[in-house]
Amino acid sequence: MLNRRRALALGLGLTAAAGSAAQAAEPVKIAFVDTGNTGRSLMAETLARALVRRRALPIAVISRGLDVDPFDEAPEANARILMAGRGFDVAAHRAAPLAAQDVSHADLILTMTAAHAAEVTSRYPHARIRTFTLSAYATGADVAIPDAWGKPMADYRAVLAQLDRYLPPALARAVAARPAKQ
Repeated sequence: MLNRRRALALGLGLTAAAGSAAQAAEPVKIAFVDTGNTGRSLMAETLARALVRRRALPIAVISRGLDVDPFDEAPEANARILMAGRGFDVAAHRAAPLAAQDVSHADLILTMTAAHAAEVTSRYPHARIRTFTLSAYATGADVAIPDAWGKPMADYRAVLAQLDRYLPPALARAVAARPAKQ
C-alpha cells in the first residue's frame, strides 16, 4: 500500500481509512529546489508562501539549493528587486543547501529543471516518487525554468512569469492530493 507521502506526490490522495486524522491535519510540506537558492527557488518559495497565506491553504514551503556557494548566499539583486516590486522583502534570505532532513520531511520536492530533479533523486533515491519539476507537477509538461543568474532583468521577469503560471496549479494539486480528515 502507498504511504501518505507517496500517494500525495502521485496526486492520488488517500481515503480517510488510509490515514489518521493527525496526519490529515498536517500541512503539505513542499521544498522548492534549484542550484544556488538565491533566485528561482527563493522566488518560488516567496510567491508560494504569499499564495498559501492569501488562500489559507494547508501548505508549508521552504526553498533549498543543490550547489550553494557559501561565499554568495544573498538573494540575487534582480530577484530581490522583482520581489520588492511585489511587496516582499527577501534581503534577509540566506541560501541553504538541500539536506537529507529536508528531503525526509518534504511531502513534495519541486525543482526548476529536470537536471535538478535528476540530481535530487540521484542523491536521495527514496525521494524519486515525490520529486518533480514544478512545471510537470503543475501542468504535466516538463518545461525548464532557466537560471537567470548574471543575466539581464528580462530573464528574471521570464522566470517570474513561469512561476506565476506554475505555482497556482501546483499548489492546488498538492492540496487536492492531501488526505481527507476522518
